Amino acid sequence: MTELEKNISTEIKQEQAVLIGVITRHHPEEEVADYLRELAFLTETAGAVPVEQFVQRVDKPNPGTYIGSGKLTEIQEFIKKNHIDMVIFDDELTASQFRNLEKILGCRVIDRTNLILDIFARRAKTAHARTQVELAQYQYLLPRLTGLWTHLERQKGGIGLRGPGETEIETDRRIVREKIAKLQFRLEKIDKQMATQRKNRGKMVRISLVGYTNVGKSTIMNLLSKSDVFAENKLFATLDTTVRKVVIGNLPFLLSDTVGFIRKLPHQLVESFKSTLDEVRESDILLHVVDISHPNFEEQINIVNQTLREMDVTEKPVYLIFNKIDQYNHLPKDEDDLTPAGKENITLEELQKTWMGRNNEPCIFISAKNRTNTDQLRKLIYNRAKEIHTSRYPYDDLLY
Repeated sequence: MTELEKNISTEIKQEQAVLIGVITRHHPEEEVADYLRELAFLTETAGAVPVEQFVQRVDKPNPGTYIGSGKLTEIQEFIKKNHIDMVIFDDELTASQFRNLEKILGCRVIDRTNLILDIFARRAKTAHARTQVELAQYQYLLPRLTGLWTHLERQKGGIGLRGPGETEIETDRRIVREKIAKLQFRLEKIDKQMATQRKNRGKMVRISLVGYTNVGKSTIMNLLSKSDVFAENKLFATLDTTVRKVVIGNLPFLLSDTVGFIRKLPHQLVESFKSTLDEVRESDILLHVVDISHPNFEEQINIVNQTLREMDVTEKPVYLIFNKIDQYNHLPKDEDDLTPAGKENITLEELQKTWMGRNNEPCIFISAKNRTNTDQLRKLIYNRAKEIHTSRYPYDDLLY
């Protein structure tokens, strides 16, 4: 076999995907465009190639096909012409919508939740994470059994099909419910074990890194703890909460790296990852890491804050850490340019004087990758952790 033949034989063809979004009065065009950019990143993280996007303006989604017949015909022609493997919708679909869309489009159809669950299934490494993801998958599958049965039966694998039922589809609802009950029981046991582990850590100050997915939490974890937590420029690189003992100066504390949040995070995952989120609930300090280079980082901040409110985590001190300043695109403003300064031409010094710096004191701007301003981060953590430590151990000579 020649070298070329070897390369051809070992090459794995990536699935090609078309992305679909809808513009409504609740979701304007600019917002949907950002949603689809994130959906494209999710698609790439799952290992597929997003080749085209289709957007339709609707008063409300079609109950049978989610989008209108005219747009469906346009998508159908594109799929046939370009041999597309699958279509990915940015919102959750019902069983009947799955069934109708696959019949019309003639290819696999998945939705945003299905895609996120697939990525979680790929990323889950420990028994705990795999159990959490499998439970979420079955909870997602249960109300869609009727629509997904023929869809899953004829497939041999691929994005959206990984996990429960790939080798043997359990279509009987009773069997699936029994499986869910067993997984929930298994998770309860794991949750109790993890709760015991947290209690055994004593009264040491606990700090958690929280934030949107792919903002650099794991990189900061590696920097502070000198450990080797998996960090990658992909969404949901970290699923399992990692806890490390860190010492800054003479002060020891526990630092946790948690799973990243995302808009439209499937409620099945929120519920099944309860024990992972408990690490956040029981922390003394939250470091909210923000990717300042992202064009919509303000919305990401709001999504994380909303998720924390839903978790009933509102009384803890939260400090904003603006990361990736090395990728922040700030251009010098031309002297003759009379237009107001925008994100593309404001300097980081000016940024510190905006609402972020004024309303979130203290907040820090760093580059964890390049170790820029990380001494300020260590100083902030030390000072805040010391306050909590001395309140618990007022006679501890360690800090004096």
